[in-house]
Amino acid sequence: MIQKKLSECIDGLPGFRKIGTLDPIINNITFDSRQVGPHTLFVALRGTQRDGHDFIQAAVSSGAASVVCEEVAKELTGNAVFIVVENSRHALGYIAGKFYDYPSSKLNLVGVTGTNGKTTIATLLYQTARFLGFKAGLCSTVANYVDEEKVEATHTTPDILTLNRLMYQMVEAGCRYCFMEVSSHAIDQKRIDGLFFKGGIFTNITHEHLDYHKTFDEYIRVKKSFFDDLPSSAFALTNLDDKHGRVMVQNTDASVKTFSLREMASYRARIIEESFEGMQLTIDGEEFWTPFVGRFNASNMLAVYGAGCELGWSKKDILVAMSRLTPVNGRFEIIRSEEGVTAIVDYAHTPDALRNVLESINHIRRPGQTLITVVGAGGNRDKSKRPVMASEAVKNSSKVILTSDNPRDEDPKTILDQMMEGVSFPERIKVLTIVDRKEAIRTACSIARKGDIVLVAGKGHETYQEVKGQRIHFDDREVIREFFEQQYK
Repeated sequence: MIQKKLSECIDGLPGFRKIGTLDPIINNITFDSRQVGPHTLFVALRGTQRDGHDFIQAAVSSGAASVVCEEVAKELTGNAVFIVVENSRHALGYIAGKFYDYPSSKLNLVGVTGTNGKTTIATLLYQTARFLGFKAGLCSTVANYVDEEKVEATHTTPDILTLNRLMYQMVEAGCRYCFMEVSSHAIDQKRIDGLFFKGGIFTNITHEHLDYHKTFDEYIRVKKSFFDDLPSSAFALTNLDDKHGRVMVQNTDASVKTFSLREMASYRARIIEESFEGMQLTIDGEEFWTPFVGRFNASNMLAVYGAGCELGWSKKDILVAMSRLTPVNGRFEIIRSEEGVTAIVDYAHTPDALRNVLESINHIRRPGQTLITVVGAGGNRDKSKRPVMASEAVKNSSKVILTSDNPRDEDPKTILDQMMEGVSFPERIKVLTIVDRKEAIRTACSIARKGDIVLVAGKGHETYQEVKGQRIHFDDREVIREFFEQQYK
């Protein structure tokens, strides 16, 4: 257990005012009042739904030794020491790093940001590092890893306390590298404040999360700020095939490197041949085969290669490792029936990601093969993308079934009605709407014939549906496998 004096935890914290002595011993830091006990430092954060300042009295009553906050209410009772700061989130990042002895500075920490591809690139970098014999950690949407130990993930990017705790465990386990997804929410909410990055990777950016950022320009600004803050000792690897690739790194102090499938760049690749089994690529003049499929995955592999080179790994060793990597769960994951139907489960939940997956399938599928797409859109999220998602599906598929995704607090039928706004009247002849996702998937599989392809998009690795505040077990892959097994018994 880590134990430090309060004075050590806030040593160097700029612009704070103390009420009380700095002698208390701290062995726990939290911003959740329910996790407060003796020797706890409670940080009151202002959130979008709740304000941690409303729970200060509860934290003090539970024995908090100290409270970090932006203001102190006069009616509070108890013996806690108060540290008053201008911004609690900034302070939390600083204190978390101090408490855990800045573990990120002892790792080669690489952050991956962008709308699509973050999980794949971060995970493949982690797998490549381990294949090359290095101990490494991973922070991703699917799971967090401390070397071999899996830690369940609840957010794309964990809070700054969890990040520092995970990285402290990585250092203790002997890890040399850490690869993490960096979401726009995490950047904006200061969840990566105080971390020391060795490098940053930009994948792409499309219209997403506008329910949070409100405008696309703001979304771009937040993503760009990650690269603006990278130090000169870091590298910034950016995708030139995205029109915003150069913009992301135009003000960074980091060493700028580029990758592209189309333009002159630091790292270039070309697809030689592809099928549903994989593709033959050439990178830096070297050919290799990978079980990954699609142009977007070729770009992801190129980013992994470029980052590995920037980390000083052998080019030949990287290529050997990448040829043995396997796709991430729920990312273009293929399930085949005994009768020759190919089902593909993919996390594509943005118009751009859906278009990329569909174009990859269409590039491979042969004449006469029907492509049936099952897709929905999440509730309580950006509504503007719903008709666009449907439009992309209809434009690039033989048949489309619109269905429920994670409706959350919204009526799924209303979501589907909004998706249908993106479908012209003549196109509606090839569209079905089936609210029940299980029924929609089973319908798609039942109408598919030998050689046909069924794409189930939107949820990928997820094993639940979010409905009216509850998480109900649901796995697209389970539904498909169960149907195939029952159909061909």
